[in-house]
Amino acid sequence: MKSIFENTATAFALKTDAELERAYFLFKMIANEPLVRIGTAMTNFAIKAKLPVEGLIRATVFDHFCGGISEKDCLPVVDKLFTKGVSSVLDYSVEGKDTEDPLDEALEMILKVLDFVKEKDAIPFAVFKPTGYGRFSLFQKKTEGKPFTAEEQSEWDRVVARFEKTCQKAYDLDVALLIDGEESWMQDAADELAEEMMRKYNKEKVVVYNTLQLYRWDRLDYLKALQQRAAQDGFKIGMKVVRGAYMEKENERALEKGYPSPICGSKVATDTNYDTVVAYMLENLDTMSIYMGTHNEESCYKMLDLMNHKNLAPNNPSIWFGQLYGMSDHISFNLAASGFNVSKYLPFGPVRDVMPYLIRRAEENTSVAGQTSRELNLLKIERKRRKI
Repeated sequence: MKSIFENTATAFALKTDAELERAYFLFKMIANEPLVRIGTAMTNFAIKAKLPVEGLIRATVFDHFCGGISEKDCLPVVDKLFTKGVSSVLDYSVEGKDTEDPLDEALEMILKVLDFVKEKDAIPFAVFKPTGYGRFSLFQKKTEGKPFTAEEQSEWDRVVARFEKTCQKAYDLDVALLIDGEESWMQDAADELAEEMMRKYNKEKVVVYNTLQLYRWDRLDYLKALQQRAAQDGFKIGMKVVRGAYMEKENERALEKGYPSPICGSKVATDTNYDTVVAYMLENLDTMSIYMGTHNEESCYKMLDLMNHKNLAPNNPSIWFGQLYGMSDHISFNLAASGFNVSKYLPFGPVRDVMPYLIRRAEENTSVAGQTSRELNLLKIERKRRKI
């Protein structure tokens, strides 16, 4: 089992020589931290100044990490991935806005994506971000337990209605729905809403999945408490489990506000927390479903060993693996080739609106130890194999 991710012919089978070269070039750039910082600043400036850079961005970083500018635009990518058994999760990656119109636009887009998901076997999940449906500061105020003004209460009711409308439609269409995780100081309010949706729609099977960010040391306790409530109220739990995306922001805020950081003290502690929660969920598959979002090979190997030990079929419907499009193809395609349920998060949206997402991807790749060098090394091996 240990060598499953080494097969570069399988990992990059869908990439043309030109796409392989582009990937190699991109990861070489990303490996250079000062270059990422300069590139990020220049890109932000160019976009704010409305300079004509969209063509260049589209031809390089956008097309590598994104499926397209619209859901229809993604379909050729979706179909191509599915030829290798890799499903897609269409992720409308326009960052949250503070006015009502974009929030309603996000709702309409997710409802449209749900119809897509129903029609396409290749798209097993829909996904949305809580702050795509409501202002961050409103979630924060709710998390802090501060009373709303009458106007804020009415605004919050609209947020709840957006969640409700989306989950109801997912339930009616029998389509699974992932709710992304965000910063800890607004997450309690999002968790409460997600739990309420699970209570309503996860009676017979898991439709709604919340997200556990396991660089937070308190999440196993949260899961166990949720499990007790689920047993009491008769609903099933769906969780996307990830390490987390806001570490620096979380630590900085904790320091600034003088409270203990919610983040594990080290990378090792985060890894242990992640693997412990995954193993715990696997012990409770009768009432839990897991979407394992990770680019970490070791965690994947541990999951494969556990599944093997428990005689669980690779395509067990309660277990999914997920990676981001444009990253960790050696994990996604080799798992799919071995019969496991695998999907790629496929971001889409107008180039300018998706740029904050792309910048985060570049920054994350520079900060995750070994991630970029691993990608580069595998691309080198494949270039050599193809004699490029």
